[in-house]
Amino acid sequence: MIDCPVPIVLASASEARRDLLGRIVREFQVVPSRVDESGVRADTPEQFAVAAAAAKACEVARRRPDALVIGADTVVICRGEVIGKPVDRRDALRILRKLTRRPHEVLTGLCLVAPDGRQVTACVRATVRMRRMTVRELEDLADTPGAMQHAGAYALQEDDPNVVSLEGSASAVMGLPLVELESILRDLCPL
Repeated sequence: MIDCPVPIVLASASEARRDLLGRIVREFQVVPSRVDESGVRADTPEQFAVAAAAAKACEVARRRPDALVIGADTVVICRGEVIGKPVDRRDALRILRKLTRRPHEVLTGLCLVAPDGRQVTACVRATVRMRRMTVRELEDLADTPGAMQHAGAYALQEDDPNVVSLEGSASAVMGLPLVELESILRDLCPL
């Protein structure tokens, strides 16, 4: 577990990110970002994920200049389409149909802002292949509580029965790449 001489703040309301961060950090606070991701612009999906994470972290860092702030953002890419959170149930079904028919990439951008103003960013990529599902199974998945809050309209679970294969970081697909985050935190919070 990482201990840091300054407060650590997670700039996210995501319960999954909170749970993941709790695996590597003993104490932290949650201060959700007020950033509207639709205003973030970038040339590539990787740049978008990092820029959105940075916007979130910087917005919270302005409110918490005493803290080391962690921002994250996840995007899904399937056949060239960048897929964010669904806008409604119909969109969630369209997204899930697409993702269960072909492999897709999940990119999670990270940005850490230290109290001294230093920023460290990273982008972690994973490839996911889901099993084909019946219409009823897709509807059930679209109706889960988290479908509307997650890029790709699904939240990866531990030992997820809907995932046939995953190459890369499972925690990145869940919203917070722990290996990379822990490495950055150890550099910013020396023992």
